[in-house]
Amino acid sequence: MRKKFLAFILISALLIAATGCGKSEPAIKHEDLGFKIGIVTGTVSQGEEEFRAAENMVKKYGENNIVHITYPDKFDQEQETTISQIASLATDEDMKAIVICQAVTGTAAAIDKVKESRDDILFILGAPHEDPDTIASRADILLEPDQLRRGESIVELAKEMGAETFVHYSFPRHMSMELLSQRRDIMKDTAKRVGLDFVELDAPDPLGESGIPGAQQFILEDVPRQVDKYGKNTAFFSTNCGMQEPLIKSALDTGAIFPEQCCPSPYHAYPGALGLEIPEDKAGDLEYMTSEPPITEVTGF
Repeated sequence: MRKKFLAFILISALLIAATGCGKSEPAIKHEDLGFKIGIVTGTVSQGEEEFRAAENMVKKYGENNIVHITYPDKFDQEQETTISQIASLATDEDMKAIVICQAVTGTAAAIDKVKESRDDILFILGAPHEDPDTIASRADILLEPDQLRRGESIVELAKEMGAETFVHYSFPRHMSMELLSQRRDIMKDTAKRVGLDFVELDAPDPLGESGIPGAQQFILEDVPRQVDKYGKNTAFFSTNCGMQEPLIKSALDTGAIFPEQCCPSPYHAYPGALGLEIPEDKAGDLEYMTSEPPITEVTGF
């Protein structure tokens, strides 16, 4: 019981660090805490911030206390791999908690599998992809931004920035997620309320045949088409992390409006879109990213 309590305290500290400034921690001598915490994230291709936060936790607490693994990039098609990856953490008897962010499809089944043999493991989930009721009943702690309120705030921000049209990019897999589809509906209603034309467009699913590169290329080609059609006072939003970098770059190149990413953060997609050269020791360091004066080394323009 004591170890479980200590694990909960460490998890609290971990979550604060992972969702706070994201500052890289220096290498330190690590003590064996007597228990382990598993962290499951995506790779840098779609969720670099979560990946870097997990890296920082390993640096801070040590590999003997924190075990970081990743799920497949095509997690929707490879759910069995995700399930087995998460379940593998539970084979270590010292594992007392598992943090999963983003909690992609297959997380609920993975938790069920772990619970068959281990009922002492805490599950802390961030940004769940599965039905809220399904995943909430399995998590000990569940973290998610207020997506429904964001349905209003993002459109209102676009209006304040001078938008006359609001373009919403997504695809059927995301629109089958309850919170994302409800947020889309709220965006549409809010656009009508504040006097914006709402345009809903289908984009290729990054987990589909053309992968992330195909989805990104579509955004790079389609944003200029929409600006030609609706004008520069057009705000763009996408539900997918992998699309944020080309979306930001295209908005800048065309003079259009980009109010906010799908996952709001100064680190998410902006470095790549702006061509910022970030030193390796500053990867994932939000304090560095938002420091004054701003980073001066810019390439690609």
